[in-house]
Amino acid sequence: MAALGWLTPRRRSATARSVLAGEASAEAARKSSQESPELADAAREPEFPVLGDDRAAAFFDLDNTVMQGAALFHFGRGLYKRKFFETRELARFAWQQAWFRLAGVEDPEHMQEARDSALSIVKGHRVAELETIGEEIYDEYMADRIWPGTRALAQAHLDAGQKVWLVTAAPVEIAQVIARRLGLTGALGTVAESVDGVYTGRLVGEPLHGPAKAEAVRALAAAEGLDLSRCAAYSDSHNDIPMLSLVGHPYAINPDAKLRRHARDKDWRLRDYRTGRKAAKVGIPAAAGVGAVAGGTAAAIALSRRRR
Repeated sequence: MAALGWLTPRRRSATARSVLAGEASAEAARKSSQESPELADAAREPEFPVLGDDRAAAFFDLDNTVMQGAALFHFGRGLYKRKFFETRELARFAWQQAWFRLAGVEDPEHMQEARDSALSIVKGHRVAELETIGEEIYDEYMADRIWPGTRALAQAHLDAGQKVWLVTAAPVEIAQVIARRLGLTGALGTVAESVDGVYTGRLVGEPLHGPAKAEAVRALAAAEGLDLSRCAAYSDSHNDIPMLSLVGHPYAINPDAKLRRHARDKDWRLRDYRTGRKAAKVGIPAAAGVGAVAGGTAAAIALSRRRR
């Protein structure tokens, strides 16, 4: 009996310890979820995108959001490879634009003059020419530069039955090529006026940049019957804050420093698919800006060299 008496309290004590261990484990799990914003967000956020919500859509910036680098820069590389222009011409035009970009000085009259000059170069050339070149160069330089993470986000919206548009300052003809190759709904881009398929040398409005992107998204949403509070927008640049602020689900993708700060202040979602700490600094956005200028200049010069 003495032995039995010794065993009985031990069994009761072991049971108490099991209860204590279970309670401690549950408390640790609860604290862990509270200390991890990602886990907490996952627990309280509803599933997104919402399957079958046909009044929702997604809008993706292109350069450094969907694609590494600037679309026009890659386009310019392809044109240079085809010897459509000479190096000294590219250097002269690109340096003029890059200086203003890097110096942060954008005199309105000078920028208007440069824009008019580029438009005058493409004047008289066919829209189909730009589209054909874009198809070829996408395969050569762009297809392997799509961010898999961003592509997956776009596909999630498509799988949910929602429409997905690119929104970019690049010419709409190039943007539409990229959207089509990615299986997206379409693209909003800068529109150069054309009559009977030939460029007139004028823009329709202004380049689709900054606030103009927000206006384009607003106009498309109205035409499509979308509820912007249920839509999502994705961008890497603080210039797109107007567009991001327009929707109920803004995402900062590979954000520049200003957008990162703004996104944190506003509690927007962030995703960064780049590697290395340098990617989070201003080097990549600045380089992309120069690339866009150089690529765009290259395209304009090249088109002036070709016959219809």
